Amino acid sequence: MKSVYRVLAYLIALEVVIQAAAIAFAVAGLGTWIQQGGVLDAASMESETTEFTGVAGFMIHGLNGQIIVPLLALALLIVSFFARIPGGVLWAGIVLVTVVVQALLGIFSHGAPVLGLVHGALALALFAVAAIAARRSEAALGAPVHAPAPPAGVA
Repeated sequence: MKSVYRVLAYLIALEVVIQAAAIAFAVAGLGTWIQQGGVLDAASMESETTEFTGVAGFMIHGLNGQIIVPLLALALLIVSFFARIPGGVLWAGIVLVTVVVQALLGIFSHGAPVLGLVHGALALALFAVAAIAARRSEAALGAPVHAPAPPAGVA
């Protein structure tokens, strides 16, 4: 179970990277499309036929953020009860709360764009807490955590 905990925590951190890449791809593609004469208005946003390079990035970002990452975070919390990692339940709980807040910020930022600033910053915090959870599981597994080497001549 410790290994499952570690894998789930690292997957959540990886998902943050995928989220950032997907939304950057989408926004860059949208910007290029507009520069080439595309018009973004309410009709084109609601249209199922608006196509440009990167449009899939919006879908990936939404699907991952509202379904995949929350499911991974919930699975991490459930596994944490069986993994017997010191502080594992706490860190899994922090990950889950961060994911819930992150998803809500993503949803509500459509009505209050300033929340997008917090959404982007909190993504970095989610990456950090997921990585910390994973690293704590490595210590519980007895895996090397890459501690600094002792100075030369010290036994």
